[in-house]
This record gives sequence, structure tokens and C-alpha cells, in this order.
Amino acid sequence: MKLFFSAILIALLILSAVAWRMQPRQVEDGKTVLIWTSDDNPARREQIDLFNRLHPEYLLRLDPNNSGMEKVIVQSLAGVGPDLFDCYDGYQLSAYVRSGIAWDVTEELKRAGVDVENDVWQAVHPNIIHEGRVYGFPTNAAANAIWINRDLFDRAGIPYPKGPWTWDQFLEVAKRLTIRDERGRAKQFGLVCDWWNWPQFVMQWGGRIYSEDGTRCVVDSPEAIAGVQFMHDLIYKYRVMPSPVEEAAMATQGGWGSGTITQFGAGRAGMALGGRWWLCTLRSYQNLRLTAVEAPHYRSRIFRGYGRATLINKNSPRRQDALKFLLYMAGREYNELINAQADGNAPVKRWSYTPIYLHNPQFSQEDYNAVWRDVLSAAIPDQVSPFVNGQAASRILNKQLDLVKSDQKSPADAMRTAAQEINAEIRRNIERDPTLRQRYEALTGGAPP
Repeated sequence: MKLFFSAILIALLILSAVAWRMQPRQVEDGKTVLIWTSDDNPARREQIDLFNRLHPEYLLRLDPNNSGMEKVIVQSLAGVGPDLFDCYDGYQLSAYVRSGIAWDVTEELKRAGVDVENDVWQAVHPNIIHEGRVYGFPTNAAANAIWINRDLFDRAGIPYPKGPWTWDQFLEVAKRLTIRDERGRAKQFGLVCDWWNWPQFVMQWGGRIYSEDGTRCVVDSPEAIAGVQFMHDLIYKYRVMPSPVEEAAMATQGGWGSGTITQFGAGRAGMALGGRWWLCTLRSYQNLRLTAVEAPHYRSRIFRGYGRATLINKNSPRRQDALKFLLYMAGREYNELINAQADGNAPVKRWSYTPIYLHNPQFSQEDYNAVWRDVLSAAIPDQVSPFVNGQAASRILNKQLDLVKSDQKSPADAMRTAAQEINAEIRRNIERDPTLRQRYEALTGGAPP
């Protein structure tokens, strides 16, 4: 046994030495090095370059290879984590806070004159605010609208729609834009839409993902099922949106490509449900004439808001230096850069209410920027539950929604299965974690069924 523990000790010492050697140099050419774990979007380079120009005492570097939540937590607890890392939803924020690696910057931002709750879009509040405390700052914010291909509308003699409008009004336009050959094969669709937009349909039909206290998944409600049913109907009843089989068939015919943005950019659909950040790709298409209108609504004129945030590693010895990056994201230069790049909308609301936002002379043809801020104003963030891993819940939901999209399962059966499996996951988490169980019982007055 003594030899066993000695071996473990030696192994830990070796791993610690390796981890220490793997750490980036803290100072280079007289500059303090900061590591930001984020995605490898090409827009990130200009955002980093601007920070380094504004703060010549620092050298901010991107680490796109360790962005998984588990990797960030393990490395940060081991003392080799990044100085800054991104957060994509409320569940991730809760996990980072509970693991002890997210630095509470509430007072630091207040002292710097940053009023997070009022300054930034509500859509990204769950990514930075946990139980009334602030743990980061949003890097951008987004809500989806309807992209319109002006050429396809003009060719069909259809006036560009104006919002607000309903899904019934939308269907009439989408049907006219859908073109099939003599054999019934689609040459052009009325709409392309990623299925991860399903929460917007659920919300507009009056449904929810979780109960208000987060203790139950309720995607099996009649309202939630009706929202997903409409997405299914767009493909199989109204036939204005491609099925997976039709997407594959058109790809083999050439010219379609992969991905909804590519499909729309190639002129294969008159409309698309997507965000302003699509422009990062759509601007590369020559002679593509675009405009945008707010997405249709059903019962409620609400839209799904989403975005990304950056947090500071509580265990970083450079956390006070990393705070400069959060303050940079709250400033004019960064916000104007995000708006110019079209990487969503700037996180601070007021920078989307300026003349340069509405009419950027570098992209004078983009005369529809007001649409993006208007839908973002009406957007609400995704609903999350503190009792379930958001990634586990997404895997369950995506599996069932894929079956709906491919017409292998009805929306009602799929959403009932998803609710059952997520609620089972909630029960398992509560049984494993005494803190979660105590919180659950305080909300419900009893143990999980």
C-alpha cells in the first residue's frame, strides 16, 4: 500500500511538472501575456489586435483548442487554465461558478462605472449573471430575423414584407417563392432554417422548456408540441422548407453546399431565419442583394435571444489584468468594431442606436440594421434549469428533434420522450448532489418523484 501511494505521489508530481512547463510565458517582450479561450472565428483576430493596440502593456492571445467546459474547469482548478474563457449559456455559467473558477466581478465593474443589468441586452444576462452576481461581460448579442434575397423576390414580383407579421402571412409568401420542376423536385425553397431555432417556435406558441422554477422539463406541453409541429409542417405539409433528403439531393446536384448560410447565399431559398452574424459569411457572396425583416410571430411577438460572454478565471494570478479585457468589451472601440464586423450586435445596447450603426458607409447597401436591434429588444434568453446539465439536455432534445426533422417520429412523441429523459436526468442529478437536492426541495416542498 505504501508503494501504491508513493507511486501516485510521484505521478502527480510528474503531471504537475508537465502542466507547469505547458503554461504560457507570463511576460514576453516586456508585455504581460493573457490567454483567452474562445472559438476560432476569424473576427476574433481583429478583436484581439484592437485590444493589444489599445493596451500595449498586454499581449492577448487566443487559445481555440481548449474551449470545452470540462477542459476549462479541470485546467483552471489545476492552475494551468486560461486567464479568460467564454460562456455560452446559463447552465455553463452555473457550472463555472459552482466549480469555483468564475471570478465574481460585480464590485469591480461597478467601481468602473459599468451598469451591467441596464447597459447590456437582456438576451445575454443568463451568460453573465448568476443569483444576482455578475461573473463576466457579453462579447456580443443576437436575435434572429428573416433574411430576404431581393433578387428572388423581384423575380417573383413579390413585395418585400414588412413587420410585424404572422406565420400565416409568411406562408403565403413562402409558397410563392418555392419552385419545383415537372417531377416535383425543388429548385428553390421559400425558407431555410436551422432546427436549433426550435425554442423560438415553442415560445411563440406559448410553451416553455422548463417550469418557471426550473424543476421540471415541460417541452411535452400542448403549446410546445404545437410549435415543433409547425416546424415539421413547414417541411412536410406546406413543403416550403427542405427535408434532409431534399438537402442531400440538391447537394449532389451541385451548387448547394453545406450549411444553411451557404444554402441561402447560393440563392437556393428566398428567405432564411438567421442572425446578423450571418453577414460575416454573406458579405463574401458577390452581387447578393439582401434585406431583412423581423421574424413572423404566432401568439406572442417574442424572439429567441442568445449570445456569448467572457469570464475571468478566479485562479489566474493575472485576473486584475484580465479585468482590463472586460472593460475593453464595455467600451466604445470594441462595441463599434463588433457592429462593423457584424459579429452579431454590440453587447452594450446604446452602441446599436448610433448613426454609424444604422448606416456604415463601408457597407452602404446594408440599410436594414434597425431590424436587428428591434428584434433584440423584443428577445428573451433561452430558459435553463440549474438542475440539469445543459449539454446533456441538448443532446436529448437534439436526438428527438432530428427524428422529427427526418419524419421518423411525430413531434408529440418526440417531445414527450425528451421531457421524460430530461426529467429523469434531473432526478439523477438531485440524488447525486446534496446541494441541488436541498435547493430542489426548497422550491417544491418535497423530494423528486
